[in-house]
Amino acid sequence: MKDYLLKAITKDGLFRAYAINATNTVAEAQKRHQTTNASSSALGRTIVASLMLSASILEAGQSMTIRIYGKGPVGLILVDANANGDVKGFVQNPQVELPTNDANEVDVGKAVGKDGFMQVIKNLSSDRQPYTSNVHLASGQIGDDFTYYLKQSEQIPSALDVSVLVNANDTIGAAGGYLIQKMPGATDKQVAKVEQRIKKAPKITQLLSEDDQPEKVIDYVFGRENLNYLQKMPVQFKCSCSKKNFGRDIAGLNPKQIKTMIDQDHGASVVCSFCGNRYKYSEDDLKDLLVLSENRIKKNNR
Repeated sequence: MKDYLLKAITKDGLFRAYAINATNTVAEAQKRHQTTNASSSALGRTIVASLMLSASILEAGQSMTIRIYGKGPVGLILVDANANGDVKGFVQNPQVELPTNDANEVDVGKAVGKDGFMQVIKNLSSDRQPYTSNVHLASGQIGDDFTYYLKQSEQIPSALDVSVLVNANDTIGAAGGYLIQKMPGATDKQVAKVEQRIKKAPKITQLLSEDDQPEKVIDYVFGRENLNYLQKMPVQFKCSCSKKNFGRDIAGLNPKQIKTMIDQDHGASVVCSFCGNRYKYSEDDLKDLLVLSENRIKKNNR
C-alpha cells in the first residue's frame, strides 16, 4: 500500500491529530543511501517527523529544511519537506551501527547525540527571505526534539512520536508516527486524559506491522467515533535534482575551474547528496557551461 498522512480533528474541536505511515518512503531513503540500523533509524525518524511538521504548519507551495546535529556518531541529518507530502534527506554518516534491544531497536538518542541543535528553515514564498529558527536538542530521540521545537518556536502544545523498525538485514520493516496538538479550549483534565491514552498505546511500528493503516494510531488515542478525518495525503521520497539544475551550478563557478575540468578531467560527475543520483557531464557539456560562465562574468563587469 502507498504511504499516506492523515489529518483529523476531534469532534469537540479540542485536539488536532496527524498520523502517518511512511514505511515505503523511509525504505526508499535507506536504499538510496545504504544506511545501516542507527543511521536508518535517525534519518527515518527525521523524515517522518518532518512530513508531519510540514503538514501541520505549512501551506500549499511552501517548504522547509530541517537540520539536526547532536554531535553523535551519525553526524548531521538534513531533510527537506513540503506541504504536498514530498520529502528528501540524508545523514552525514550513513553506516553507523549500534546494538539493538529485544525489539530490534537502537538507541537513537545515542546515535544522534543531544549536545547540539535543531534548525528549521521555512521557505514561505519566493519573494520573502526564509524564516530560520533554532532550538537545542531535547534528547536526540527526534520525537522529543520536534515536540520541543513546536512548543518553543511555534507556541503549539503538542505530542509527537515517531518510530522506525529496522530489520536485521537493514531493510525497513515499518516507519510512522503521530502528532497531536492541543487546540484553544482544551482543559488540563482533557489533556491529561489524552496523555494517559498515549502512554498506554502500543508502539507505532507494532500497530503498523499489524495493520498498515495509520488511522489505527490515532483511533487508539481518541476512538474512531470521536474523530473527523479531514484529509488523506500521499507522501513520498521525491528529489527535484536534475542534470540541468546541477549544470546551472557548474556554470556559476569561475571559468578557470570549468576549464580545469575540461583540460585535466575531460568531464565531470556530480552526485546529489539528497537522493544519490549521479549526473555526468562530457567535455562538450562543460564547454557549453563554460560559455555561460564567461558570459556571466562579462555581464557582471559591464
